[in-house]
Amino acid sequence: MTGRSGLVGYALAALGLGASVAVAWAVSPAAVLGPLSWLADDPLRFGAVILALTAIRPLLAWPTTLLAVAAGFGYGWAGLPVGVAAMVVTALPPYWLARAGRVRAREDSRIAERLCGAGERFADAAGGVRAVAATRLLPVPSDAVSIAAGGSGVRLRPLLAGTALGELPWAVVGVAIGVSADRIAAGGALTVDPMVVVPMAGLGLLLLAGPLYRTLIKDRSPAAA
Repeated sequence: MTGRSGLVGYALAALGLGASVAVAWAVSPAAVLGPLSWLADDPLRFGAVILALTAIRPLLAWPTTLLAVAAGFGYGWAGLPVGVAAMVVTALPPYWLARAGRVRAREDSRIAERLCGAGERFADAAGGVRAVAATRLLPVPSDAVSIAAGGSGVRLRPLLAGTALGELPWAVVGVAIGVSADRIAAGGALTVDPMVVVPMAGLGLLLLAGPLYRTLIKDRSPAAA
């Protein structure tokens, strides 16, 4: 019972941590930094809470960058590897779910069959690592990318490597926000320029352009013949 109660406690703490970070700057930053600071006073306790938040985040459909914000707040810039690792791990549940259900989905739906087939051809043209990394650079929901990767048959290792590479810039942004939390609460300006999303998205599109073109050419070739 004690072990189960401890897990429930960490899950609730993680839920509170995520909710606090999510609404901190929308409501009152100073009001939520107190409880967050108490958690961050113990690195092991804070790590356990981040781990629990990593596990429950897909259920809540929260942005993965939230994990990097929390890691930055608790560990400073040393939390960057923690944030990247958490963002990689939290991508696994939707990926596994899509990968497990893709065979049945393709049998039951012609639309699913066409989508999965197109995804497989694109992943083959780009390579799994490049396809996942480039897509994660785009400002689209991370869970949608994980589901698409699972449905397209991307293997686990390319998914992990591509996710780490593609989420790294977002993790840097998130950690920078977390590190700046105290200054933001005091009325300071955000250190991260929101326009940083533009070059990240541009790089993602550039990496995807060639494979997308080759995939479209292959799709049209049988029809043209």
